[in-house]
Amino acid sequence: MNLSTWLTFFLAAWAISLSPGAGAVAAMSAGLNHGFQRGYMLCLGLVLGIWTQLLVVAVGLGALVAASSTAFAFIKWAGVAYLVWLGLAQWRAASAPLAVSTGPGPAASPWQLVLRGWGVNTVNPKGTVFLLAVVPQFLDLGQPLWPQYLVIGATLAFTDLVVMAGYTALAAKVLAALQSGARMRSLNRLFGALFVMAGLGLATFKPAA
Repeated sequence: MNLSTWLTFFLAAWAISLSPGAGAVAAMSAGLNHGFQRGYMLCLGLVLGIWTQLLVVAVGLGALVAASSTAFAFIKWAGVAYLVWLGLAQWRAASAPLAVSTGPGPAASPWQLVLRGWGVNTVNPKGTVFLLAVVPQFLDLGQPLWPQYLVIGATLAFTDLVVMAGYTALAAKVLAALQSGARMRSLNRLFGALFVMAGLGLATFKPAA
């Protein structure tokens, strides 16, 4: 991949990362309930999910997901169920202010947050189909592919970590300024509803013909 091609992909990666979706909702939810430092662990999981999707595309399984209605439907409905489950859990989350909920006790561990972020991006066939549509445009088939996939994966990781840091900080620093149980309850329910909406949106998603 030459420099001009990479720069074009770099710009595309920012657009991919900035586009609102389940990842952004998950990052803001983590920032709201756990603060920036702990909540940002979920963003690491989101990047691992992106890498999982890219690996699926790189080894050719992405084409199977895009072409096989059974494989696509299985992964799609797994993703729908996961997002709705996250939404219901967020809706029922404790309404304690952030200063309390980030302390020891029921707060999610860093590894739980990483796993949650990984799940959000991994069980989403939308990402696989999207990568199948975008990534081939930036590959030089006359050169070894794996180094190019590594560059693409590193670029997507960088832009997503930066953008999701912004989403997490927004929730942790701005939304969390509303330090009351009633307001936290309302915000938890808002993010819960957004997770469910993301799941319902995924339920209507179909790969391009």
